[in-house]
Amino acid sequence: MGIKATTVEEQIQKLIGRGMVFENGQEIEKAKEILLDIGYYRLGFYWNPFEIDKKHNFANGTKFSDVVCLYYLDVDLKNILNKALNRIEINLRTQIIYHVSNNYSDNPTWFASKKVMVSKFVDEFPLKSYTEKFKGSNKPIKRHHSNYPNDIYAPAWKTLEFLTFGSIYTIYYSLRDPVLKGEIANYYGIKKIKVFENFYNTIVFIRNICAHSGILYDSNTPKEIETTPLIKFNNNNRHSLDSSIKVILYFLERISPSRKKIIEDEIITLFDAYDHNPKIQKIIIEKIGYLKK
Repeated sequence: MGIKATTVEEQIQKLIGRGMVFENGQEIEKAKEILLDIGYYRLGFYWNPFEIDKKHNFANGTKFSDVVCLYYLDVDLKNILNKALNRIEINLRTQIIYHVSNNYSDNPTWFASKKVMVSKFVDEFPLKSYTEKFKGSNKPIKRHHSNYPNDIYAPAWKTLEFLTFGSIYTIYYSLRDPVLKGEIANYYGIKKIKVFENFYNTIVFIRNICAHSGILYDSNTPKEIETTPLIKFNNNNRHSLDSSIKVILYFLERISPSRKKIIEDEIITLFDAYDHNPKIQKIIIEKIGYLKK
């Protein structure tokens, strides 16, 4: 681990010493610009696949330009997936609000009822989610409490709009009624609640990486994605990014088949753009798990 800050000139010399190839002086000047833009530490996640030993030496012929290509592949893929994930997040949020609120139409704050939700969720909700900061920082919630000062909570269709995507998953998971949970899962063509929850978790995992500029290309889901006849995974690898993308595309198709095709075509076009670069192609296949049809 580095314990001393270094200049971009020192960083480049360090990379050269480990076997990184800079083709000419002009590329070195460009590398300085890139290192000051992206950062040595962050870019290190993208030259990691090119390292061959614990001393972080690079494979023969490793080019700085290939590292930058991988970085921008990752950025472009996150941008594409973000469009799909945003559509899915809004749709999932809407369906949960709609189905549960109509099932308990006489209780607009059903998320705070122990008849509807498991006790642990209800007890923790005001401490973890419905805090004074939450009420003060979301204008419609703040306005609701100003208009209705005796209300402990704003109705579900207001409150849930301002909760995180992960919190919405927790609300679904914490519902007591399995029939109601099944209705929501069935909306997406999924019969088993366990499979729906697993898919939802997968989407949240990728969404958080994309939303917070994380490292996407080698992300593997902590939990194996559930098997289902709905999706065929490459090489039965149910942790890979490609498998997560297949889950995302499945949900998107249930919401909008035309939108799913647009996003899928954008992903294929992005990967095809690196056909000329065998090093990046190898990462697409081995790290991402993508295989051409």
